[in-house]
Amino acid sequence: MTTISAGPTLGDAWATGRNNFNLIRLVAAWLVIHGHAWAITGSAGGDLVATLTGIKFAGALAVDMFFVISGFLIAASLERNSARGYLLARALRILPALVACVGLSVLVLGPLLTTDPGYWRSPLTWDYLWVNASLWSSRYFLPGVFEGLPNAAINGSLWTLPVEARLYLALLGASLLGMLAPRRYVPAWALAMGAACAFVLLRRPLPEHLANYTWCTAFFITGTLLWVLRDRVRLSPWPLLGLLALAAATRGTPAFVPAYFLLACYGTLWLGLAPALPRIRETDLSYGLYLYGWPAAQLVQSVAPGGPWHNTLWATLLAGGLAAMSWFAIERPALRLKRRLVAGGSAAT
Repeated sequence: MTTISAGPTLGDAWATGRNNFNLIRLVAAWLVIHGHAWAITGSAGGDLVATLTGIKFAGALAVDMFFVISGFLIAASLERNSARGYLLARALRILPALVACVGLSVLVLGPLLTTDPGYWRSPLTWDYLWVNASLWSSRYFLPGVFEGLPNAAINGSLWTLPVEARLYLALLGASLLGMLAPRRYVPAWALAMGAACAFVLLRRPLPEHLANYTWCTAFFITGTLLWVLRDRVRLSPWPLLGLLALAAATRGTPAFVPAYFLLACYGTLWLGLAPALPRIRETDLSYGLYLYGWPAAQLVQSVAPGGPWHNTLWATLLAGGLAAMSWFAIERPALRLKRRLVAGGSAAT
């Protein structure tokens, strides 16, 4: 397979130990808050990303970037850990903070704000707690909470986490079958992408949940593809500029979708590994910001309703404080435990 262009390979850049993934994930988590502000405030229109792309708003772009990064980094984690260590590392990274967030929503936020006198007796309350905390699926509503707002969801961002957990398990299965060698993974990836395209064309328009699963899976497995081919794919600004030009030229046409996909995949890893951006080495608030961004925005809308930028500002401040609490009280101790229990564990993944 030929290289993309002159420049260091993904593998070379990764081997330096320097990357911008924590910073990118932090910015992406903020984009989720900003992008959701229109739905939460019930405002017409959308953010700049929605205007530029016509198919994705800021939060959706951020999710695509998350899944590209995840496919790349989780494949790296799988390569250096045993199956047991891999599963333990993934569980310690995701579950403690998630359980705390869901628990606070059900046991603190809900009782304080509900207008339903049967809140504690309602099966919906405990279904929300169990289903979201276990990563089994996603539930969005608690009895009598946020019912007067434009959107009554408690935390509309949680849907991505069960999808990601299933992709972790699928990747483990692929590894155990010996599929992560280039000669096996590349044709399997091509077959999966071809099947996904055929499915989309035959079933269009897809229901939202199927469209979300399809997009997330495509970005994740392509992130893994770039890890598998890390010694053959090169980092250069020229392919990035070419993809930007292609996206601009095809905007508003069906060809924009693959152009956007290629730009999001290559551009995310280029940003993660090529430029010398400010580094976040230890304090990674991105996951906490993602978890608390939506409920923080709902609280802002409840107490001090306003437009999208008003909501974004105050939700960012509130969610940032909660994210810091999550990091120092829950996530960082869990990562330290991960390093002790899992050989090769890393806070970056």
